[in-house]
Parts: sequence; structure tokens; C-alpha cells
Amino acid sequence: MSSTEPTPQDSPRRRRSPLAVASVAAAVLLAGGGGAYLATAASDDGSATPAAGRATPPPLALDGHTGTPGIAPGEPDPGGVVYRARGELPDGPDSAHLYRPRGTVGAGEVARLAKALGVTGTPRLDGSAWKVGPEKDGSGSHLQVGREAPGTWTLGAAPTGDDCRKATRCPSGGGASAGGFPGGRPVSEEAAEKAAAPVLKALGQDDAKLDATQLMGAVRVVNADPVVGGLPTYGWSTGVQVGPDGRVVGGSGRLKEPAKGDEYPVIGADKALELLNRSSGDGRVGIGGCATPAPVERGDAEPAAPCEPERTAKKETVTIGSAVFGLAAQFTEGRPALVPSWLFEVEPKGGAEPFTITYPAVSPAHLAPAPAPTRPELPDASGRRVESYRVDGAGRKLTVTFWGGVCSTYTVKAAESATQVRVTVVESPPEPERYCIAIAQEQTASVTLDKPLGDRKVVDAAGGTAVPRK
Repeated sequence: MSSTEPTPQDSPRRRRSPLAVASVAAAVLLAGGGGAYLATAASDDGSATPAAGRATPPPLALDGHTGTPGIAPGEPDPGGVVYRARGELPDGPDSAHLYRPRGTVGAGEVARLAKALGVTGTPRLDGSAWKVGPEKDGSGSHLQVGREAPGTWTLGAAPTGDDCRKATRCPSGGGASAGGFPGGRPVSEEAAEKAAAPVLKALGQDDAKLDATQLMGAVRVVNADPVVGGLPTYGWSTGVQVGPDGRVVGGSGRLKEPAKGDEYPVIGADKALELLNRSSGDGRVGIGGCATPAPVERGDAEPAAPCEPERTAKKETVTIGSAVFGLAAQFTEGRPALVPSWLFEVEPKGGAEPFTITYPAVSPAHLAPAPAPTRPELPDASGRRVESYRVDGAGRKLTVTFWGGVCSTYTVKAAESATQVRVTVVESPPEPERYCIAIAQEQTASVTLDKPLGDRKVVDAAGGTAVPRK
């Protein structure tokens, strides 16, 4: 395996990681695709200064940046591994741009995507989302696109009041399971990619890296990682579901390409790997490097024997096969963005399938200091913006959709009046000591209303704006 840096076109197809990172950074992306943990540790090393005449960019705040690497479910604990490159790693460019969602989505853009997806109807603006689909009987495919960038879109059947969490875990329109297509067999990977091609072209992602290995019953899913600013991306995927008859039956992604933001000096892959290993700790276990807590005196009892600081957990050496300079999805200032990063391909032992880990390539001198982790006494009711809602058939179970980190847990509170229901998302962060993947994901949470919603408006208490029905 080459350790040099390929261009995005060098490998138009790649196998996905076995990690189960679901929809990332506000899209309802489809499961099975490319999990990774993002290690966001800052250091005084590897600092760089802007080129002469170039304005100094503002410090980049990476949300969830705690100085220790995150960990994805099922992958090696970064506190117990040492990453070693198989060969020489690339240096990368001297600087690179951050990309952020900006602007709004127009009706023409929505109509173009709807045509590629085979959805009939005229785009109509409903609150903060565009909707396309049959209006008379409500049957058939329906497309919904967020008006605000990045224009998160989902394709599926009309809501039926079920409790399907998201497209990554549930079928769209009953078609994403074998039961939806009695006797049907998935199409080939090539056929699925051919069916997805018009959709990707309409999105401007016809040069994306594709993976069509995922199956959801009789439906094959084409996962596409777009190229942005000439760089490969990670965690910004589009998912297109193709039924056994070769038609697109569901999907999700982002319609609007993120805009170029501030330019930052970057570090090479060697320095990024050094910082990754440094942030993973020295292998000691327990509190303060001990296998047990410090001794505590209880009455006249003898204090427990102190632990031996020199006792360390044996670290596993994991091989890095290659490194590619690209953009990885992260939260910055509460919103998703694509951050210049090194995408390392890890080669697990035992013949397991390679997976990807990412590390920010932004020079540590330009990263905003990470706040010290704290253990909140109460859930953090920071008020994440609510994107949409749906209700069950009885009108009492209200489910809202929003963006959030994958390791936090969320609940929703509802304040009811005669004319509206004000909803607030309450976040319970993970334990400070817990390793956690620092990546954005679409989340849902439900609350049971005292009375059926009826014609009352649903209002986001954090922003005071009406929430569109999904």
C-alpha cells in the first residue's frame, strides 16, 4: 500500500470502514459508512505562521476539543495504542481553507435535485424547508430540503406516524427492507452506482468516491464522499438507496456545497501522527496513572496501599498504511464545518478491514484553547436548534430533529399553550473521562404532549422560530 498522498481521483472507489458512525453533520446519512474518531488535541508544537502579506486567521475553535483523542465504537482505545506509519508520510500543502455552510437553497436547486430523484411536483416552501411531492393523496416519494445551507435533504415516503428514528436505521417508505420488496434481490454494485449517478451529478458530486457495498435488506445503498475544494472529504457523505428494480427509493445528504472560509497554516502527516500519539497518553491506567484511586482514610482503618505509578498498560502498535490530506466534518462554534485534516488509513491486525481515523491538520498554534472538561450537575440545556418535527397518528407523540454530538444523550421538553408548543432540546453530555468521537450527527428526541397537537404551531424555544413539519 502506498504511503504517498493520492489525488481524489486516484481511487474513485474504496471500501468503507466497519465502524458504525451514522449520519454525520446534519444529514440523515445512511448507516454502514466510514466511521472514524477525530483526535482533536492541541499543542505548542508544529506551529506555523501565515505567509507574508496573508492575514492571520482567527483561532479555530473545535467543539468538543478536550486534548485527548476521541474513540469510535469497536475500535482500539487510543489510550492503549501507538500508531506507526508503514513508510514515509506526505508533507501536504503549506496552508488550507476551512469550509462552512453558507447561504440559502433556492427553488431551482431543489427542482433539479427532485428531477434527478424522480420526484414529481413543484418545490414549495414550508417554514424553513422546501418540500416536493404529491399533495393530493400524499402517496409517493417526498423530498424535503432545508432552506438554510448546507441544504440537508431527505427522500422517502410521506410520514406515517411511525417511530422510525432516521434513514440510517429505518427503511424509507417501507422499501429499504426485504419485506418492502417480496422476493426481491439487491441490484449489483455497478447497477446501483449507475442509478445513483444522476443524483450525484445534480448535487455536483459526480467526482465523489463511491462505496456500494452496504445492503439494507433488498436495497443497496451507494455512499458517496464528495470532493470539496479539490480535496477528499470524510464525514460529509451522501447516501442513495436503490431498490431491487434499479430505482432510487430513498436517500439523504446535503444539497449546497460549503463555502470556502479562513485559510490556516497546516502541519504535515508526520507531525499530526506525532500529536495523535502524544495525546493518547502514556499507557498508565486508573486515576493519575494508577490502577486504583489514591488511598482514602476511613476512621481508624489503615489507608489502602498506594498504587504503583510505574504500572502501565501495555500499548498495542497499530499500523498506519497511508495518509491523505483532506477535509473532515467537525463542529465549530456549534455548526458543522469541513476542517483541514489528515485522513489516516489504519491496518488492523488479523486481516480485519482497514478503517480511517482523522486528525486536524490545522497548525496547533491556530487552534483555540480547549476548555477544561467539567462534570455538569444538571443536563446542559444549551438549546440546540430544532430543524423539523413529526407527530404520530394520535397527534400526541412529538418527535423533533436537530444536530448533536454522537456521545451525548438528548431529551426534549414541551411548553404547551392554546396556540403553540414551544420545544427545548436538553443535552446530557458524556462523562468527562470518556473517550468520544467528536463528530456531528442528526439526532431525534420525542416528548408526549398533554393534548393532541392539532393545528397548534411548534416553536423552537431557543430561537423563537416556527419549526417545519417533516
